Amino acid sequence: MFKTLRRPLGWLALTFLCALGLAAAGAALRAPARAASVLPPGALAPTDDQRAIARKIGRILEETHYSRAAIDDAFSGQVFQRYLEFLDPEHAYFLASDVQEFSVYQNKFDDMIHTGDVDPGFLIFDRFKQRNRERMEYAVSLLKSQPDWNTTVSYDFDREHAAWPATAAAMDQLWKKRVMNDELGLLLAGKTWPQTAQALRKRYQTVIQRVDQVKSEDVFEDLMNAYARTYDPHTSYFSPLNSEEYRIQMSLNYEGIGASLQLIDNYVTVMNVIPGGPAAASGSLKENDRITGVGQGPAGAITDVEGWRLDDVVQLIRGKAGTAVRLQVLPAGAAPGSKEKLVQFVRNKVTLKTQEAHSELKTVTDHGRTYKVGVITVPSFYEDIAAENAGDPNYRSTTRDTLRLLEKLETQHIDGLVLDLRDNGGGYLPEATALTGLFIPHGPVVQLRDRNGHIEVLDDPEQGPAYTGPLAVLVNRFSASASEIFAGAIQDYHRGVIIGQNTFGKGTVQNLVPLDRWSDQPVDGQLTVTIGKFYRVTGESTQHRGVVPDVTLPSPIDPKEVGEADQPDSLPWDRISGVPFKTSMGMSAVPSIGQLDANQTTRVNHDPNYQWLVADINTIDALRAQHTVSLNLTERREERTREDKTLLGIDNKRRATFGLPPLTSAEQIDKGKDKIPDVILDQAVDITADMIALDRSSQPIEKTANTGAPQS
Repeated sequence: MFKTLRRPLGWLALTFLCALGLAAAGAALRAPARAASVLPPGALAPTDDQRAIARKIGRILEETHYSRAAIDDAFSGQVFQRYLEFLDPEHAYFLASDVQEFSVYQNKFDDMIHTGDVDPGFLIFDRFKQRNRERMEYAVSLLKSQPDWNTTVSYDFDREHAAWPATAAAMDQLWKKRVMNDELGLLLAGKTWPQTAQALRKRYQTVIQRVDQVKSEDVFEDLMNAYARTYDPHTSYFSPLNSEEYRIQMSLNYEGIGASLQLIDNYVTVMNVIPGGPAAASGSLKENDRITGVGQGPAGAITDVEGWRLDDVVQLIRGKAGTAVRLQVLPAGAAPGSKEKLVQFVRNKVTLKTQEAHSELKTVTDHGRTYKVGVITVPSFYEDIAAENAGDPNYRSTTRDTLRLLEKLETQHIDGLVLDLRDNGGGYLPEATALTGLFIPHGPVVQLRDRNGHIEVLDDPEQGPAYTGPLAVLVNRFSASASEIFAGAIQDYHRGVIIGQNTFGKGTVQNLVPLDRWSDQPVDGQLTVTIGKFYRVTGESTQHRGVVPDVTLPSPIDPKEVGEADQPDSLPWDRISGVPFKTSMGMSAVPSIGQLDANQTTRVNHDPNYQWLVADINTIDALRAQHTVSLNLTERREERTREDKTLLGIDNKRRATFGLPPLTSAEQIDKGKDKIPDVILDQAVDITADMIALDRSSQPIEKTANTGAPQS
């Protein structure tokens, strides 16, 4: 059923092997003498393994990162600031005196990672932990009495660029406003003052508990990422635990029982049961059930896990396929202390089907004609590499799954296709070239440039396309990396129309570097290191600029807050020479973009769902522009009433067009059975119908691209 998908390995494989060699060589070096610890008794401290890993990470970053930046005194100051921002991004815990005290380490972060003596990073966290407890205890003390809501005071909640409070009194004043704002939020939601005080007391005490549960590896991961992210936003260190989560996201499978869990009020709570997993097959675990104990095997002792960290409980529940695990469960809705049930599962391989590519068929009537438009949604670029290497003929990948869906849609005689890449943040690079090969004639897809200036052109691995009909690619601001490679190639080949919002602008390539050569598991964690930049076949970089859609649609995502250009220390935009490429006869030609835009403008003027979306986005933009809120209860209620009235008016106008009865409160908008459709997808389908109609009156074209001259 599947075509043979050939992968361009070349440079990526060589880089991967070189990085492994570097990591192994670093591990063999003798550790330098350790400086005396600056940590107080009882504080979390780095392990000897973490000190060695820090030295290894420092060498790999300096010797493999695209920017060639050295970790020196200037770099050290940037890491210092980044680490403080990681811990206290709202400048609401550290005092200015704390930051001043820490400044003695500002130019020592380079020495710390080179020697492995990272104790100062743990010392800074220990102070954060202390300040966190002080703030939460102060917040709880404020709940003893109801404040005066007849105030003229306002709360500035946007503190990203605010100074750290100079005194404890200034910090108390900040937190008094912050707690009042939390209280107002619950009062406006209909809670009484006693209910509000009780809920917030539990919330603040939970924060203390969570910080107390932080482990050495958590602090170490944040500290190492302060170094990694100073290189660029996409270079990262993953702890051993998060390395496994990364693998799951790339392969979309793991071994366990098949349940999504979340920590709610000290209980590990079932959010949903994954179809096809052991939990779904047994039917004994339900949404909102609470797991209070875990036992290994048919007879292992039950470990009480109430109040545990979520990831610790998850590690107990996961395990090798074929092994048994027993869960002690407090049923959904049962009061604490009620009778619990004991359920047993045999672990198995669980596939995250909701994150796989999936499809649907839509019909559109345009000028008296009905068109069938297939929609394939691609949430990420994934591949189960372990299954492929093991020879599994049914291993999952984005391209294989998309091809299967495409073949199914073509049996339904689709007239056109929408490939939905909204919110697709990228993934496995070879999947981007392979997926592109399903839609273009054989040729170059993307250019990669490494830190030495070497440029490699990656062709698609297919000799011919699997689909040649009208094609639209739907993107938004969260479409990034591999999504931009695909969308850029489709646009450059004039193979399809890009619809939606300007994409994220991530034009860099990362390599995965395990930090332990001798283990099948990432026992030391792993690095993703930016090793190159990618460029479209025209030579244009997508870095910062992204892919500009041919037909723009509105979006609630603010491009000023989301995007590569908004990321600290992101690499700059540039351009290289393009490479020759051709479209070919026999494939659907891209129609006039001007005509598509004109048709779209006419259509949306009479589309009540579209008008609702635009009005809703305008309301969101107005709220987003606010950085200060009143702490006067009457003013906030009046403000909430105005907002609800606006939202209700917008939705009732839409409902009236469809003959639906009006709603009487804003709360009913999300609870109604007639929920708002996916307006953006519907617009993309309509535009595709226009493409089909225009395509049938046009002829395919053949074109050789003008590659242009290199610029910088």
